[in-house]
Amino acid sequence: MRKKKRGMTMVASSVLAMSLLSFSTSTHTSAKTQTVSKNYLIAYNQSLPKDYQTEVKNAGGVVVRAIPELGALEVKSSNPNFLDKLNSTSVVAANVEKSFKLENGNPEGADGQPVALTPDPDGTYWSSQWDIQHLTNGGKSYAIESGGTKTTTGVKHKAVVGIIDSGIDAGHPDLKANFMGGENFVPAGGYYGDVPEEKGNTSNVTDTNGHGTHVAGSIAGNGKVKGVGPDLGIRAYRIFDASGSAPTGPIVDAIVQAANDGVDVINMSIGGFDSLKYYYEGTRYSDVADVLLWKRAVQYAVKKNVTVVASAGNDSLNYADKKALTDYMNESYGYLGIKYSGVTIEVPGSTPGVINVSSSNEWSTNKLAFYSNYGNGFIDVAAPGGDNGPVYDATLDLNQRNFTYRALSTWPRYLDAYFTMQKNDGYAYLHGTSMAAPKVAGIAGVIKAAHPDYTPSQVEALIEKSALDYGKKGHDELYGSGEANAYTALTSK
Repeated sequence: MRKKKRGMTMVASSVLAMSLLSFSTSTHTSAKTQTVSKNYLIAYNQSLPKDYQTEVKNAGGVVVRAIPELGALEVKSSNPNFLDKLNSTSVVAANVEKSFKLENGNPEGADGQPVALTPDPDGTYWSSQWDIQHLTNGGKSYAIESGGTKTTTGVKHKAVVGIIDSGIDAGHPDLKANFMGGENFVPAGGYYGDVPEEKGNTSNVTDTNGHGTHVAGSIAGNGKVKGVGPDLGIRAYRIFDASGSAPTGPIVDAIVQAANDGVDVINMSIGGFDSLKYYYEGTRYSDVADVLLWKRAVQYAVKKNVTVVASAGNDSLNYADKKALTDYMNESYGYLGIKYSGVTIEVPGSTPGVINVSSSNEWSTNKLAFYSNYGNGFIDVAAPGGDNGPVYDATLDLNQRNFTYRALSTWPRYLDAYFTMQKNDGYAYLHGTSMAAPKVAGIAGVIKAAHPDYTPSQVEALIEKSALDYGKKGHDELYGSGEANAYTALTSK
């Protein structure tokens, strides 16, 4: 959907957890009329009023989702004047709901050669996991803290990571010992009623995309591949439907649910942009309610003693350059008839209380992966998300892409092989800040396992204090406090 060549190159070479702006609408056509329904996010002052159902109905809307912990509603309405007619003195902000979109890499075109994995003598792929080897000092951190302890009946998890994503292949041999259930937030028919394979089963967290399973392996894989904490518990909160879409409402709802379930860490390998002022078909809009509800959701989790981690995004943008962000939005989405003129805010990475992660690579301590967003005051730490290797970085020649510089992790066994692989045996090479964030979530998990009394601020402080000081000395725009590392965090004094 992007027009920029840089963006299209990225889409063709990776799985991206990036938000494409789209209004959450559905169109119903009859012989006489055409009705367009829009989804709205509504943030109330403190809590939901007792008569919110009546207020919404009188304005011509239907409540899709209520999140009382956040004083929030997700509403669908075909009334173009819905927001004007919503008669409530306690509404703080309301806006047309944004939609996030997972973009899958396109296997067509000039690509590097797909990888055929060769097992090590012990039957694992440990020698292919440059990123996890680096993070754990060759596996030495496991002897200090793996996230749990073995018992006669399985694993006793000392900390749990909630993965808000596309679901998990719960039966994957590298994940099943650590899988602890979860919840599906996708309604029957998907979010816009056009995904028939979605049945609305709240307990079905089966990954239809692959993204969430890959993230899970980086956190708690324990088989042919290892995660940062191979004995950490993992819970799946499925928010992307089979088409790869997810509005903001179910995402912030999942944050609340994960916090209520008592997870220790939340990983969100998702990200996108909100704008405080933009125009669509001559009408002014603002994403104030969206930004506010992200803040409330993260604050709710932090108050429940949950450390929240997110990916910084894959647009090669300097977040500190506000004009460049607005220009990027106009270049990317202007063809949809949208004009941006206000401040652009990245969510959830820049939301207060979130550890925001950029993507480092295997071959450089001075350059981030080519796609990673960056910026002073924006990046907290970096982590290995992989790229296409130094030759591609120097030439940008797609034929020179070496997929082994990406991150190897678990892949759903029932999906087609990802295009980096010759066949699907349950593993795939992916890259992106989506692959960097779960490394930090895994580090946060083993820190909590080792120090169960630590608060989210203490967990973040230890991650930053023990990070490897790559790039410019001290805090910088690329790596933040440095590249996070599990071994140095667990041995830090």
